[in-house]
Amino acid sequence: MRLTRRRFLAISAGALAVPSGAAARAAEARWRGVALGAPASMVLAGVSREEAQPVFAALEAELDRLENVFSLYRTTSALSRLNRDGHLPAPPPEMLEVLSLADTLHGGSGGAFDPTVQPLWKALAAGNDTARARKAVGWSGVRFGTDEIRFAREGMALTLNGIAQGYVTDCVAALLRARGFGDVLVDIGEIAASGWKPDGTPWQAGISDVDARILRRVSLSDRALATSAVNGTVLPNGRGHIVRPDGGVPKHRLVSVSAPKAVLADGLSTAICLLDRNSSQRLVDRFPGALIELTT
Repeated sequence: MRLTRRRFLAISAGALAVPSGAAARAAEARWRGVALGAPASMVLAGVSREEAQPVFAALEAELDRLENVFSLYRTTSALSRLNRDGHLPAPPPEMLEVLSLADTLHGGSGGAFDPTVQPLWKALAAGNDTARARKAVGWSGVRFGTDEIRFAREGMALTLNGIAQGYVTDCVAALLRARGFGDVLVDIGEIAASGWKPDGTPWQAGISDVDARILRRVSLSDRALATSAVNGTVLPNGRGHIVRPDGGVPKHRLVSVSAPKAVLADGLSTAICLLDRNSSQRLVDRFPGALIELTT
């Protein structure tokens, strides 16, 4: 079956509106499941339920595969095993890709972007003293290559929550393109848009605050958008969930970045939360096609 421009996908952690116009009247298939630990939904417009089943099965398999790499909650995931054992032999190539970009972001942000903040985050979340956790933080203590990932110090751990969600978004978008869906909108926390809406116009994405108020709308075609909100999750001490490796307070409450890839937009939006305006722009300028869409 050859898929046409009218056939597109939307996946999100919330309810989805049915597309308007001819696509709304065409056949459609719906899927509900879990992506990255949150409820997710999918609508395929212009596709019957029978035609959509192989796509749904492939999506579920891909999400499950990537959860087994990046999840902090699955005890058998590659990331959980690394954090538990302090080393991970023969790491998945997906993790190495993300760590390579994390390394670039760490250097470009002057060390503000640092996935080794996980012990500090856990101490803050539990309301514990952070002195011991701070000693375990430091990107220089992470060694990674195709043979092994290893921590240099006891008690170290990684969180890839500030970048892996974008990577998963890119993987889902690539899977759909490979199956002939040239016009695709993927939204699983970060957004990746390929091609156009059924009416031939660019996809529209809203940037919202933690109260779900739309602050700005962005047109996207062959482009991704990521938004990081410091107070999206609030810790017991009243601080937001994005923390600096030195324990300092973020510079921005909300940052939205667009880029050619969702993984880059995701990492940049997280990093910029921790940087002043001039440092933020210098970091973004290192990556062709990346733009700061909004900071508050």
